[in-house]
Amino acid sequence: MGTRRLSRKIALQFLYQIDSASRGGYVLTSDFHSDFKSFSSFHYPTADGEMLKFASMLSRGVVENIEAVDSIINRCSEHWKVSRMSMIDRNVLRFSVYEIVFLSDIPLPVTINEAIEVAKEFGSETSSAFVNGILDKIGKGMEKGEFGDVN
Repeated sequence: MGTRRLSRKIALQFLYQIDSASRGGYVLTSDFHSDFKSFSSFHYPTADGEMLKFASMLSRGVVENIEAVDSIINRCSEHWKVSRMSMIDRNVLRFSVYEIVFLSDIPLPVTINEAIEVAKEFGSETSSAFVNGILDKIGKGMEKGEFGDVN
């Protein structure tokens, strides 16, 4: 398993933690860095710097851009609003959408595949298919330039 997948798992767990504490409404505190550092040093004391750097970047990117990220997810998920999704599914989608929209150096198929694998590990039986369907629709929308208004 690659370093980036482990980073995504760390980001998912951190986002899950702040999602459950804030009931879905993330608040970017001035202590984000220390909050992430406390979380990662407790749960991942042996993680290397690059792994934590990418996980922190994903987490912070989601929190800073939550309205844009959730808007894209809501636009592409028929009959499902972000608020109704399981916390695992919505946070896998959130860090993946952040990657797709804001980190153009990561190829779309890589982001989708990584999201599916993380969803399989942490989500329900249907999580990977659910995540795949929404991310595929978002990917097609990105190719058509449908989300140019968000970043």
